[in-house]
Amino acid sequence: MFSSINSWLRIGLAVFFAFLAAYLMTPPVKKFAESIGAVDQPSARRINDHPVPRMGGIAILCGFMLGMLLFADLTQQVEGIIIGALIIAVMGAIDDIFNLNPWVKLLGQVAAAAVAIACGVVVDGFTDFVSFTDTVFLSRFPALILTIIWIVGCTNAINLIDGLDGLAVGMTTISAFTLFFISLRVSDLNVSVILACLIGACAGFWPFNWNPAKIFMGDVGSQMLGFVLSAVSVIGLFKMHALVTMLLPVLAMAVPLADTTFAIIRRLLKGQSPFHADKGHFHHRLLALGLTQKQAVIVLYGISIVLGMFAYLMVGSTRMVKIICLLVAFVIVTCIVVFVFKFYPRSGKRKTDSISVTEEDVKIYRK
Repeated sequence: MFSSINSWLRIGLAVFFAFLAAYLMTPPVKKFAESIGAVDQPSARRINDHPVPRMGGIAILCGFMLGMLLFADLTQQVEGIIIGALIIAVMGAIDDIFNLNPWVKLLGQVAAAAVAIACGVVVDGFTDFVSFTDTVFLSRFPALILTIIWIVGCTNAINLIDGLDGLAVGMTTISAFTLFFISLRVSDLNVSVILACLIGACAGFWPFNWNPAKIFMGDVGSQMLGFVLSAVSVIGLFKMHALVTMLLPVLAMAVPLADTTFAIIRRLLKGQSPFHADKGHFHHRLLALGLTQKQAVIVLYGISIVLGMFAYLMVGSTRMVKIICLLVAFVIVTCIVVFVFKFYPRSGKRKTDSISVTEEDVKIYRK
């Protein structure tokens, strides 16, 4: 934990300026998106019952970048994160306008990950999951592959969970808070500042994205947030072998990562492309149970907060405490998966905020 007033002032200013920039930039970004036709129209796959502009992630990017440029130490690794985030954001903006092929987006994500890796953002080792004390170091090639999988996986995890008003930006904020508090315990000021910038930028956009949303973040926002979370976890957590394990950032982002994993498995088992859109995500399942949008989002917020608390408790704890935290977290995730996938309302149509779940939808969820 930092004892210097200057350190806390730096963190506080980073949050404030990132928040202010994102908040002030969102209205003009909304007008810009409307002027170029980057608008989500109501459809069977959309949650909105009226046209809603997307590309709100540009405002989040502005807030994040302003905070980074003013308050973060621009090391080579941080520069790699900034450049990679810009690549992801540009690709996401193009996708929001022209609807890119999924494989093209994947290629762009790998390119952004490669830039970060070239700047030293690499998972080269982690604490083993048995003793929680010994460090397992990776050779160059496995380290590169693991880093690409981690960054691309997290990038898509936040993107895929962006299905309800306020969900992705809120989940990112909770994950960033978890990693932020862990960085405080291990006294990594620069990582704390980066996460503070991310938290501030998300908080500035959140009021416009909460149900009923005035603007969506679009791929420019969701993919950028996933990329930044994954990259900063590498430079801030994976490197601290003696204090944390690879499981901490996984727990911090457990909900979107689990949702993405099950989505890919579900689609492959059906013989579909991993990029095939469906209504089997966690938030869809909660809506099928009869929850409103706000209720579903709050439930997922709560689960993410609980898992984040377990991640925080594992830092510097004894081996027994770490094992207990992991077991409890595993039980929570297992119960969520079993409950969401096995139990559905037997009634027909039920109303939710800005979305209706029909009997046909429930049949889709049950498949």
